[in-house]
Amino acid sequence: MRMLTAGESHGPQLTAIIEGMPSNVLLTAEDIDAELIRRQSGYGRGRRMQIETDRVRLAAGVRHGRTTGAPIALVVENKDWTHWQGVMGAEPVNAEEAAKRTVTRPRPGHADLNGGLKYNQSDLRNILERSSARETAIRVACGAVAKRLLAHFGIRLASQVLRIGEITAVRSELPAEQLMQVTERSPLRVADPNSEEYMMRHIDEIKASGDSVGGLIEVAVDGCPAGLGSHVQWDRKLDARIAHAVMSIQAFKGVEFGIGFEAASRRGSQVHDEIVYSADNGFRRASNRAGGFEGGMTTGEPIVARAVMKPIPTLYKPLHSVDIATKERFTAQIERSDSCAVPAAAVVMESVVAWEVACAFLDKFGGDSLEEISRNYAGYTEQIRRY
Repeated sequence: MRMLTAGESHGPQLTAIIEGMPSNVLLTAEDIDAELIRRQSGYGRGRRMQIETDRVRLAAGVRHGRTTGAPIALVVENKDWTHWQGVMGAEPVNAEEAAKRTVTRPRPGHADLNGGLKYNQSDLRNILERSSARETAIRVACGAVAKRLLAHFGIRLASQVLRIGEITAVRSELPAEQLMQVTERSPLRVADPNSEEYMMRHIDEIKASGDSVGGLIEVAVDGCPAGLGSHVQWDRKLDARIAHAVMSIQAFKGVEFGIGFEAASRRGSQVHDEIVYSADNGFRRASNRAGGFEGGMTTGEPIVARAVMKPIPTLYKPLHSVDIATKERFTAQIERSDSCAVPAAAVVMESVVAWEVACAFLDKFGGDSLEEISRNYAGYTEQIRRY
């Protein structure tokens, strides 16, 4: 399965094409809209969320509530496009019109300068419009499609925010389905209600100072069978593919699985998971320090991935930069932004993890219809049971 996305932050729409989704998977626009709404919520979001009310249009590949096996086309319109047609339109314009909202001052922490250098652009808007985190809306839509496939096989995902800036929340070890019920009631997606007030106060203080704040997110996946991914080639290792996907999210700076970086300070006996066996449950691990992976393959234990999101680099107390046209030192140009997008980013992380798990699932049990995949899956689970 593969996907491509297109679209700019203030363009007419975001678009995705998904190829390889089997037929007969239950899917409606409402399934995807529910995930888009989750992405737009969360304490600390900016004014853009008051403008956009994201809804998906299923333009191809779904008929009467089921996938057909054909490529799926997803469209999420940008409501703010009506105010940006002159600036972002595809048709040629005169020099005066082209100069409107031209950006020549790259913002520290963004793709502006690197992208301008790489693509030889004198107007950095051509970079920032595509590199914007607005692009994650369409990836959440794609993740929602992947979640529908995984749900059929009892695979569930949930996220929780573990840290906002200087404030740490107590981590929950609830199963994914129960964890989701808890964190969805929280404006910060934390499972620890005692930390919410401190986190919100911290965000408010940071915002009042013109600054921004990041945090730490955990995504758990329950129900994966052992053997998704592979050890035989570097690019088939599922933990590596998930790490790649998570690091592709705007502003994410680090990924770990299980105890992650803590393993550097532990002895081997405190890192590896002992193997146990019972007639009822087969082979399992006595612990899950590895976060559900060994040798690039799932162990059958929950996948546990954590990632760091840096503070949003667009600041209302902007840093200094250099104008690419005049080469003079300026204060970096301000674009509309959030003071904290960590709760929303948790939904994005869920989505990209779901996509990679779904791709690995189809690699393992692939077929053209849901029924064929179900037969393949049933045969494999019986093989494991008899092993």
